[in-house]
Amino acid sequence: MQTASTNICERMGRSQELSDSKRGPVIGRLLCNKSIRAISWLLNIPRSTVSGIITK
Repeated sequence: MQTASTNICERMGRSQELSDSKRGPVIGRLLCNKSIRAISWLLNIPRSTVSGIITK
């Protein structure tokens, strides 16, 4: 039987990287001078994800 803390740790792990098909629109909008906040809102993805894509 798993404890609650084990369950939480399993669920809160890092997810896989985004595919190129999902990264492309972020980069495209960045090249069109959109802000991170605007890109996040337009694509409905977290700002931290957008920042991570741009950083990489």
